[in-house]
Parts: sequence; C-alpha cells; structure tokens
Amino acid sequence: MTFFFHLHSGLRYLVLLSGVIALAYFAFAAATKRPFDKVGRIIGASYSGFLQLQVLVGVGVLVTRGYYPALIGHIVMMVLAVGAIQGPLGATRRRAAAASAGTESPEPGDVKRVPPGYVAVLVGALVSLALVAGGILAIRPGLFVSTAF
Repeated sequence: MTFFFHLHSGLRYLVLLSGVIALAYFAFAAATKRPFDKVGRIIGASYSGFLQLQVLVGVGVLVTRGYYPALIGHIVMMVLAVGAIQGPLGATRRRAAAASAGTESPEPGDVKRVPPGYVAVLVGALVSLALVAGGILAIRPGLFVSTAF
C-alpha cells in the first residue's frame, strides 16, 4: 500500500514550509517584542497540526510498509519534534490566557501579569525544525530527496 507512503512523503514539504513560516514570524515578533497574539497562535497551531498529522500518517506507513532499523532514529526525532513545538505553544497560550484574564485593576501588592512574548515558541520552533531535518536525514540522503518505495 503506497498511499500512506506518498502522503507521508508529500506532507513533509508542508511541514517544512509551515515550520519555516512559523520560525520567520516568531523571529520577527520576538525581535519587535510583540506580545503573543492570535496570529502567532494560528501560525503555531498550523505548524504543530501539520507535524502531528505527519506523525499520524507515519504510523500508517509503519503499519502498511513494515519496519527497518533506520526508522528508530526517524521515529524518535519526529516525536521529539512534536513535543518541542507543542510544549512552548501550550505554555505560551496558557500564559497569554492568564494575562488577559487579569484585566481588572490589580489590588495593591498584586503582581501584574505581563503577556508572554515569542522567545519560547521561537526556540521551540527552531529545535523542532532541527529535529525534523535530523529525522528526515535519518532515512534519506537529503531533505528534498525522494526515494523509490
């Protein structure tokens, strides 16, 4: 069954493209010291969603095509890549929700919650993209090389 294999192989380009877009936006937003906003959530969720879909389709490839030893490095790096982006995105989203929930006037002595920035998600996207590249290179000679099944 080559459907999952071709889907997994083609989806790799969407993962890389959305990762580069996320990395560029997060770097720009971090450099301009913008607070985490709706656009950042959408871009981060898109990249994370494509990456999670890629892992799910990869399970389908594993079930339909079988296992070989080089897949260990590929699988481990891809699962770590999902965690590397999902962790900072979730934490930043929760911090942003907590900061916006505290909009009423603070009591004297209360700590004002500052909306989170983009540094954590920038680092998460960078680590995640590096792990994706390493995972691809674990089973292919290059990031954009297609091999026969």
